[in-house]
Amino acid sequence: MLLLGAVLLLLLALPSHGQENIEAPEVLPIPKGACAGWMAGIPGHPGHNGTPGRDGRDGTPGEKGEKGDPGFAGPKGDTGETGVTGVEGPRGFPGIPGRKGEPGESAYVYRSAFSVGLETRVTIPNIPIRFTKIFYNQQNHYDGTTGKFYCNIPGLYYFSYHITVYLKDVKVSLYKKDKAVLFTYDQFQDKNVDQASGSVLLYLEKGDQVWLQVYGDGENNGVYADNVHDSTFTGFLLYHDIE
Repeated sequence: MLLLGAVLLLLLALPSHGQENIEAPEVLPIPKGACAGWMAGIPGHPGHNGTPGRDGRDGTPGEKGEKGDPGFAGPKGDTGETGVTGVEGPRGFPGIPGRKGEPGESAYVYRSAFSVGLETRVTIPNIPIRFTKIFYNQQNHYDGTTGKFYCNIPGLYYFSYHITVYLKDVKVSLYKKDKAVLFTYDQFQDKNVDQASGSVLLYLEKGDQVWLQVYGDGENNGVYADNVHDSTFTGFLLYHDIE
């Protein structure tokens, strides 16, 4: 029976006279090792997915992308510890001079001065000579009623006197605090008018007094003045005591 079926299949495969251009159906080859009565079965169901394969190799790096936008500023950090002082650098070049400043206030100037003259002849020795002709006494530190200069500003002072000598010899002394510190003597020449003078630097404290007087008895009282002859006494502050 099997052999008969195979012959029928061959006959059907031969072309007929009226159907020369009809293609014969494809005959599937019989698998090797199959039995003579083999027939194809129904297709089975798809199998289960296999185990995932291993990761492939890394790909080639791509091109560098565009720069992104700046991120938000983070919170301010804690102040760090002070670093070690570095080595002093080389001295720089002098800078450009600044603009001239505004004029400052004038410093206070200490003033004390006097210049006085004699109006009449002196007749009383051993007391201060009262010079009543005032040339300068703006600060009123000289007292014409006593003939004394009163120190109001401590410091160094300059004193001088110029005496006209007439009729008698002259011996005058400059006093400071009841003590004679300078003497001047001039001998009168008969019928001549002479001049005697002296000067000194003295440091005075506030309250000190300075004056001029005839020294000794009346025999040395030739201090003279008239409308054409003067006897003068002058003093002024050189610089005040900053202490």
